[in-house]
Amino acid sequence: SSGATESSAGAAGGAGLAVPSSAVAAVPGAPARCPVRPRAFFWLLSLLAASLLWFVSVQLSGREDAALLLLGAAAAVLLQELCRFACFKVLKKADEGLATLSKDRQSPISLREMAYVSGLSFGIISGVFSIVNILADSAGPGTVGIHGDSPYYFITSAFFTMALVLLHTFWGVIFFDACERRHAGGLGLVMGGHLLASGLTFLNPWYEVSLGSTFILTLCTGLWAFSTAGGSFHNVLKCLSCK
Repeated sequence: SSGATESSAGAAGGAGLAVPSSAVAAVPGAPARCPVRPRAFFWLLSLLAASLLWFVSVQLSGREDAALLLLGAAAAVLLQELCRFACFKVLKKADEGLATLSKDRQSPISLREMAYVSGLSFGIISGVFSIVNILADSAGPGTVGIHGDSPYYFITSAFFTMALVLLHTFWGVIFFDACERRHAGGLGLVMGGHLLASGLTFLNPWYEVSLGSTFILTLCTGLWAFSTAGGSFHNVLKCLSCK
């Protein structure tokens, strides 16, 4: 029924957008020191470039098959990572400028703060664009699964969006650290993880495989980002013990 559709859409929207809200709350003063919107602009540039590339490819080939869609997804991932690198270079220049203006020649914003907020902004804007069309379709009319499709489409889309926001946040931390250290292996693994996450969506509607694999990837990437940011099990214990 339409009521079931609306409730599923509500669950999808709630689960998908809860992560960005909680992540923003985890950074006190972040809007003032590390604004999210300028960083999201770089992701929008990658979206524009990917859209233009897709339009030209379809016009030249005259077809829209699975192979072209796979190539388009891979190109979109590479464009996103290229724009992430451009974001790093711009922020690095801005950081150097702030350091020269300060009295102690120290920037008021650390690299880890920039990396976290940059990754979070990529995740939020990517998550919004991922879920907005699904929420628009959920307004009806229609019933989910009436033609034999999965009735869990909305809720799984919400969890995919949540994983995407987290992954972009983790990738931002790892990517900036790899750029700062000039570690090509870290950059390659971030790109590989991003390509893998995008490729897993092509397994849908086998949600048990695609969603499970995506969350395993999210967990592993989160642990990697935690270690990259200087985290340790000892610090977690100290935090939990309130010492």
